[in-house]
Amino acid sequence: MSAEPTTTFAQPGLAIPYPLLLVAELSYVCPLKCPYCSNPTSIVGARRSQELATEEWSRVFHEAGKLGVLQLALTGGEPLLRKDLEELCSAGRDAGMYSTLVTSAVPGLADRVAGLKDAGLDHVQISIQHADPEKSELIGGAVSFQQKLDAAAATRELGMPLTINVVLHRLNLDDLDAIIELAASLGARRLELANTQYHGWAKLNRQALLPTREQVVRGEETVLRARERYGARMEILWVLPDMFEDLPKPCMGGWASDAIIIDPNGRALPCQSAATLTDLPVEHVREQTLEQIWFDSESFNKYRGTAWMQDACVTCPLQRQHVDHGGCRCQALALTGDAANTDPVCHLSPHHGDLVAMRDGELAVPVAERPELVYRTTARPRA
Repeated sequence: MSAEPTTTFAQPGLAIPYPLLLVAELSYVCPLKCPYCSNPTSIVGARRSQELATEEWSRVFHEAGKLGVLQLALTGGEPLLRKDLEELCSAGRDAGMYSTLVTSAVPGLADRVAGLKDAGLDHVQISIQHADPEKSELIGGAVSFQQKLDAAAATRELGMPLTINVVLHRLNLDDLDAIIELAASLGARRLELANTQYHGWAKLNRQALLPTREQVVRGEETVLRARERYGARMEILWVLPDMFEDLPKPCMGGWASDAIIIDPNGRALPCQSAATLTDLPVEHVREQTLEQIWFDSESFNKYRGTAWMQDACVTCPLQRQHVDHGGCRCQALALTGDAANTDPVCHLSPHHGDLVAMRDGELAVPVAERPELVYRTTARPRA
């Protein structure tokens, strides 16, 4: 299902698909301090009083359901810090969406999950930092490991589908076998192993988190063996780090292709990192409907289609602009200074050599000389 654009911001004749996913970032507050957090570093000073109220989120969910959105991700920060989470699960159910709680399981998911299920929650995704309790809490910056195990057990006792998500990096890739075994022992039906993408707080910690190529290769071999071992009992998703690839991923399936992200204060974005694009106009659910934002807004149309693309993509001999949509706009901005550039991960990008030089230069820094982790915090991070 697609619609012809009704706005001057869209590429003429471009058929805009209807959205399928709504990511509701309910709050940027979180009890964990993960140094790879994808939340923007600009959350410093964010106020809970500015977050969307229950009735505002409920209206947004209703609008999403009318647009045909099928999936709702309740995330953050930490969504469990919202006292109205049960009401929001009910609103998602009433809007006809399949809802997933994306959570650290802290504080107290084990005590709340039954009520959340009764309210309409369909699926739980719990983040795990490591299979070893001490290393897990070192990476997450907070005591949380046992709460995660308790929450996973409570979720499975209710018969709810459970996904375990693990962000991978230098500090845990060598222990991937143990992490996979932990996820299996928790009864996970799906395990997402996502190598760190260097946005948000991860960008500040790139030198400390960037793995070696050898770690990544061993990690992929471990995943292949585990897939053979578990078969259909546990789906294992493996997401390679862009830093070691020569062709970019189709970020979010393409700019404003199937997902709408709403931040805690009501700003609508095409992806979780799009707030880093400082020239992107602000679209707000308190000022426009989701339908207006999706089809008619400047920011959601800015990088749709191919008209915006530079020569490296337009003249690509592989014609990959129809597959990867030019790659990641946020990564292009972070690494080249211009969001409209070809993603420098692409080997055909004129900036690819700069990315390789930066990566290899950072990997050459002795471990003892690498900076300490900058934890996600409410204090202003160092530059």
